[in-house]
Amino acid sequence: MFASCADPSILSGLHWLACYLTTAKHISFYSSFGTVLLLLALAAPAALLLGFAGALADRSQNWLLALLGRAYIAMVRGVPDIVFFLFVPIALDQAVEYIRNILFCDERAASVWQGNDFVVCAAAKMPLSSAAPFVHTLWGFVLALTAFAIVFGAFAGNVLAGAMRAVPRAQLETGAAYGMTDRQVFRHILLPQMWIYALPGLSNLWMILVKATPLLFLLGVQDIVYWARELGGSKTSAYAYPHPDWRVWYFSGLLVFYLLLTFVSERVFGLLMTRLGRGQALQGARQQGALGGVL
Repeated sequence: MFASCADPSILSGLHWLACYLTTAKHISFYSSFGTVLLLLALAAPAALLLGFAGALADRSQNWLLALLGRAYIAMVRGVPDIVFFLFVPIALDQAVEYIRNILFCDERAASVWQGNDFVVCAAAKMPLSSAAPFVHTLWGFVLALTAFAIVFGAFAGNVLAGAMRAVPRAQLETGAAYGMTDRQVFRHILLPQMWIYALPGLSNLWMILVKATPLLFLLGVQDIVYWARELGGSKTSAYAYPHPDWRVWYFSGLLVFYLLLTFVSERVFGLLMTRLGRGQALQGARQQGALGGVL
């Protein structure tokens, strides 16, 4: 905040607005946009990695791995997302504190359950009560990121598994006929070919992930939805900058932000689809030409 904003009661007009928009709470609001973008930048590759692992497990010849892969994909896809978004952070937080309770506390691990309450010693808290506020915020973000990665990883696994099955089997058999090992067939034929089939589903999944970021608000992370509600609501005389209910303006700003984000995403995926589809389009044109010549 500028030095001239020390006494809001004497401000008016654009000077009041400039001081209002540069308060500490507004700085937190602006930084929360970075929080959303950081979540997307980390959750997307994490979900893709989990999905790829699930798709590989689904194709495995080992029945146990195949069962685990199919169970992961089916279970997460079959349960409402909000259940996992609320369950994973709580379960992971309690699991970490349970292990820390065994390692750092004198009490036995069984003592964490006291009736319906989950209680650990002070040394087992994650993070510690003496930790800086930044650590508490970071831990909450990590829990939310884990929940997003697990949920969207299952959907990505379903998309990737379908894309792998869509690759013509004749191509795989041709590679094997030329003496390529299973690993070489996977690396040089299946993996490059599958992306053209997977990209439409992955692009839709990315859009769903973008639209799901407001769920950070439900997970206790102070995201853009949290600050839009807090700053947009009408203020009382207890606040330095009281104003009417401006939530419509704050949430309109969020609307523009998400529309711009999806617009850029559509353009990027369109370029990727064009890039990956060049060889596929040429192959399809050759097949149609050959068929026409035969007819």
